Amino acid sequence: MPSLREAALARRSAPKVTDAAPDDATILSLLDAAARVADHASLAPWRIIALRGDARARLGTALAAAAGFDGAHAERLAAKPLRAPLLLAIVAVTGEHPKVPVWEQEAVAAGVAHVLSLLLDEAGWGVMWRSGPHTRHPLVAEAHGLAANERLMGWLYVGGLPEGTRAQRSTDGIAAARFTTST
Repeated sequence: MPSLREAALARRSAPKVTDAAPDDATILSLLDAAARVADHASLAPWRIIALRGDARARLGTALAAAAGFDGAHAERLAAKPLRAPLLLAIVAVTGEHPKVPVWEQEAVAAGVAHVLSLLLDEAGWGVMWRSGPHTRHPLVAEAHGLAANERLMGWLYVGGLPEGTRAQRSTDGIAAARFTTST
């Protein structure tokens, strides 16, 4: 089994996936691990909604309506959620807390999503986190059945990896360019 460092270094987005997808039991097993992210006050301010089948088409309709598109533009946008057999909607469930601001609660939801994406990748699934300008539109929230205190963070598009898509990923030295020490 690779180390966490090896899994992180090997991770890459999979913009194209096959029709295979993990079942709910597999997702729950991975979420058990992803839920261990740092979570100030143990609020668990997140939830995951699995969109399969027609739920993806309903999301596409909501995205097109949120964009105000019609015709060919609406059809193209509505088809985007159909690019993967499984979309995992990442939802931040926030509330007022004396020690944990809303931004930190959203960071926990993002942390769960990122760890989940690493775990899916390590398990051999293709995964790509997608969002866009309509992610937090009221029509898109309604399509997910979100409550007033819930904010959509985006979707993990999940499916099988086509043959020959596991090329090595270069880190390009970005860490050194983004790291600073203050004394």
